[in-house]
Amino acid sequence: MAGGKQITGRIDVRYVAHLARLDLTDAERDEFQRQMDHIVEYVNQIREVDVEGVEPTAHAVAVQNVFREDAARPGLDHEQALANAPEQAMGQFKVPIIVE
Repeated sequence: MAGGKQITGRIDVRYVAHLARLDLTDAERDEFQRQMDHIVEYVNQIREVDVEGVEPTAHAVAVQNVFREDAARPGLDHEQALANAPEQAMGQFKVPIIVE
């Protein structure tokens, strides 16, 4: 086993359902147990892959930033910012009261 430690034993669906406060029927528990067993078997197969010397990655392909370079630009002056305000009072935006 080059990739890591295998999962031993069995993940008990009945116990996990109890922790999650799920009320499963016997048929649902059996189906979920079969699915969980297949998942654990697959994880164990993946863990057998030799990854010696392989660098960990977050993405399968290189990710590049497609945004423009961040550069400071002049903003609006006070009058320009308030120019399109539906309502203003004392040099500030006036908005409806939402909490009474």
